[in-house]
Amino acid sequence: MIAWNVGGYVSAKIKSSEWGSNVVTELSEYLRTKDPSLKGYSRRTIYKMVQFYETYSSPEFAALIEKLKLNGKIALPKNMTKNAIVPTVSAQFPAILLCTNWSNHNQILSSCKFNEQRIFYMLYARKENLQVRELQRAIKTNAYESVLGSKDFKSSTLKNLYPETSLLLKDTAYLEFLGLPKKYKESRLRKGIVSHMKDFVLELGKDFLFIDEEHQLEVGGKTYKADLLFYHRGLHCLVAIELKTDEFEPSYMGQLEFYLEALDQTEKRSNENPSIGILLCKEANREVVKYALNRSMSPTMVAEYKEKLIPQEVLQRNLEEFISAISKK
Repeated sequence: MIAWNVGGYVSAKIKSSEWGSNVVTELSEYLRTKDPSLKGYSRRTIYKMVQFYETYSSPEFAALIEKLKLNGKIALPKNMTKNAIVPTVSAQFPAILLCTNWSNHNQILSSCKFNEQRIFYMLYARKENLQVRELQRAIKTNAYESVLGSKDFKSSTLKNLYPETSLLLKDTAYLEFLGLPKKYKESRLRKGIVSHMKDFVLELGKDFLFIDEEHQLEVGGKTYKADLLFYHRGLHCLVAIELKTDEFEPSYMGQLEFYLEALDQTEKRSNENPSIGILLCKEANREVVKYALNRSMSPTMVAEYKEKLIPQEVLQRNLEEFISAISKK
């Protein structure tokens, strides 16, 4: 017996007035009495199964699946986890639900109000191989808006060298876990990130490996320090991150590009790709960033750590682009 079938069966009984809410409680107690080792069939869980069935068997969800042309576009994972939902054959069952497991579905259903969000997090959980705690973090920090609402703060060199960065590098980071005061210095920001490195790496993406803070670069007999240095396993390159506690200024790009050149000249290995630079600012004016990046010959990008709301229609359009991009993988 699985979530979809149980939810559909109970939903039909309740809607037809054959069952009342007390019957669901009795069903739960009966199952536990019949088999004490049986887990996952409490009254609360059974109602979650009903919600799961009713949400994803609705005409609205089916219409969105059709609009996004998801049927047949998303390749299902070859090896499902043992707690994944594996339903019996049903014409109503949307195959996209197989992208993630029951624990993640519970989190998505309880946290997301719109079907667009739910679809995004199913796909995002599969792409990043997120477990439930990591998914909770992604939802809490609004990865939906961060990924789909990309401001395209990337240089043309970065997009040409690494076209997949639109899916791998977010241009908005949520750092509420640092507990920063109203006024603080870059050193406080850097130390806070290092102290909460696991959370910060989850903000960046799971393929980032932390290497160093205030990483020393020797050039012309002088020592320069890059705030944070990472290695990205998927892109096979070093990633330097410069932190700024104020609004983006074009002059910041020169410093970052200098660090990238130093990394490529002195530390990049022969089997690695050119280093990437990320400038993490508190704010960034779109037009100023565009002008600054237009002449940048280095693989660089600008990211913010300030939350901003994004219109729902923009997110839906970008969700279509996201689906199209990951379906090519």
